[in-house]
Amino acid sequence: MAKETVADIQGAKETGTARVYVALRNEILTMKLAPGTHLDELGVAERFGVSRSPVREALVRLSAEGLVNILPNRGNIVAPMDFGRVPEFLDALDLLQRVTTRLAALHRTDEDIQIIRLAAKTYEKAAAASIKKHNSLEMIEKNYEFHMAVARAGKNVYFADIYRRLLEEGRRMLNLHFQFQTLANMSSEQMASDHTEMVAAIEAGDADWAEATAHQHAVQFKGRFMQFLDRNLTAQMPVNYPNSKSA
Repeated sequence: MAKETVADIQGAKETGTARVYVALRNEILTMKLAPGTHLDELGVAERFGVSRSPVREALVRLSAEGLVNILPNRGNIVAPMDFGRVPEFLDALDLLQRVTTRLAALHRTDEDIQIIRLAAKTYEKAAAASIKKHNSLEMIEKNYEFHMAVARAGKNVYFADIYRRLLEEGRRMLNLHFQFQTLANMSSEQMASDHTEMVAAIEAGDADWAEATAHQHAVQFKGRFMQFLDRNLTAQMPVNYPNSKSA
């Protein structure tokens, strides 16, 4: 019987880590694992049939993306979502989206335009697939890739890095936003319309138009997300009416 080499062991470990990472990440993004859920390493290891080592490495990756909080001596939890600070987050997202899109219109190259166009088309296809499957994962990833293509075209690594962190933090919000859009029976073309206009403005080199379109995109996201949140929080809130007294 052939002996396992170090490479074999490392390869198996990496495969296990990747499998755990992808599965947990998908469940966190789609809220199947709710914010604040405790992630016991041993329990996760038993679920996936792996040792605790690849689980630990997967959790570290998820922590780096802001999706898991590793608490010393207290275990690991799915990163909470502070809904009280959502308005602050949305304001910051609006500002960075305007800045990065404006800079893209000013500094984009022909190669950047090709990349942005492709990212926009890929997003629209992903949105259609997400609608068909009733699963937001494809749309979330391709939305991130589109906006980062725009940010990189702006040629300012500091703005792009801050914007990246905001987009990563907002992925779970985008899942809720997607639910609102599908409930409103929006088509993939409608969902991609803001991106289409942003591409046109960037391609034209019109900074004012690009910034205005980015702002409109952020405002629509904010409005739809807050409507979805309000509607669902209200629907789940028990209301007890006092017994009426006869006169």
